[in-house]
Amino acid sequence: MEGGSKRLVVVSNRLPVALSNEGGRWVIKPGGGGLVTALAPVLKNRGGLWIGWSGAKGEVDIVDPLAEFSREAGYSLHPVYLTEEEVAGYYHGFSNEVIWPLFHDFQSRCNFNPTYWRSYLDANLKFAEVVVRFSRDSDYIWVHDYHLMHLAFMLRNMGVPRSCGFFLHIPFPPPDIFLKLPWRAKIVRSLLEYDLVGFQTGRDRSNFISCLRALLPEASISGRGNEVRVTLLGRTSRLGAFPISIDFNAFANMASSGEVAQKTKDFRDALRQRKILLGVDRLDYTKGIPQRIEAIRQLLIKFPDLRERFSFVQLAVPSREEIPEYNALKIEIERLVGEVNGQFAQPGWVPIQYLYRSLPRADLVAYYRAADIALVTPLRDGMNLVAKEYCASNVSETGVLILSEFAGAAGQLQKNGAKLVNPHDVEGVAKVIHKAFHTDIADHRRNMHRLRDSIRKADIFWWVDSFLQNAFSRHLNDFPPLEGVSFHS
Repeated sequence: MEGGSKRLVVVSNRLPVALSNEGGRWVIKPGGGGLVTALAPVLKNRGGLWIGWSGAKGEVDIVDPLAEFSREAGYSLHPVYLTEEEVAGYYHGFSNEVIWPLFHDFQSRCNFNPTYWRSYLDANLKFAEVVVRFSRDSDYIWVHDYHLMHLAFMLRNMGVPRSCGFFLHIPFPPPDIFLKLPWRAKIVRSLLEYDLVGFQTGRDRSNFISCLRALLPEASISGRGNEVRVTLLGRTSRLGAFPISIDFNAFANMASSGEVAQKTKDFRDALRQRKILLGVDRLDYTKGIPQRIEAIRQLLIKFPDLRERFSFVQLAVPSREEIPEYNALKIEIERLVGEVNGQFAQPGWVPIQYLYRSLPRADLVAYYRAADIALVTPLRDGMNLVAKEYCASNVSETGVLILSEFAGAAGQLQKNGAKLVNPHDVEGVAKVIHKAFHTDIADHRRNMHRLRDSIRKADIFWWVDSFLQNAFSRHLNDFPPLEGVSFHS
């Protein structure tokens, strides 16, 4: 497909929609998740394409529902069809039983099944074929996350010239972990087929460079800051660190709305105006939910003065329920919640309120606004947007962010007032919570104001602009807005 204006083409494992079959009819609704939150506002204002798997197995007739959604969304959606076998090998297998645990420092959970690797390559080829079909030579292809590390390699093997950037949303591990991967050199080489490889943090980029030196010593590495260049076999790629963010104004405005203000009051009234501690996570072993519950237990043991003075609300969003390991984690969390509540509950008070479900956005923001303390304590995380969403929604600027030092957001938010903890040190986490209870409200206001200001300045539009500028020497303004559509950064 030739000619036409410059467009941004986003490629990710999933389309930014949720697909369901209701009475024999496919229904498409807007999806959730950090990537959708990050890019949907940009594509809506700028136009473009989004290519990804629909979530259905096999070829399903969703052309008309997708076209209708595309008209309303302001950008085009193009599905990649995966068979049941490909979903099992590429998605559940290689992506989630190899790369996900390995890159999060859980190598003992990896299943290095050789058939998974072949499925991964086959699926990446399918994605590349859809990119070729719907993109133009002038398009900028922005590929997202660990599911599609081989896409640029596939495009170049097909002889299709495209400018390609890649962003890794999860951490990149150090050599002592990454080198356990049987296909380690092939992964590194495939990433160097992109014009720019973006990481969440400078530490992730440094880990990649260390792995690169170990596996491909013939590669030439030069530069500093976001100008690090790698040259191998006459081809040069750039490596950058771009901490992803959120649409700050969208969260802040919703938190300030009358609807959310009323919901916030209702939540506080239901919990009898006690202090609210809040955890919000997708159900995953990387999020440290069991350790967080143990920290609450330690808080109640070591600081009995806090009993009946707070409620800890843990929201766990269902995830990968078909995987036995995740179901086992759910059972473990429920057991721990029952233990702690059974140990410390009093008439009219239970310490932990556990919600296992997704919440409407307005309810989630109301919980953010109501929470006096947010516990964002993953064992390992690429960035963690919950930390930023909480701060943006804390319009009273009286909240406290307690953040894992192993979250990508730690480097950015520590210097602006977040309280860093080691999530494995449950006694240490309890002490930080106790201190937050007894810190002057003026200190909370100063810290939260600084946190919100830093996130407001480095919001999602800043993230996209900084990536495109580094990848293609292009700003968002180089992608003309759709007629009649305004853009606000």
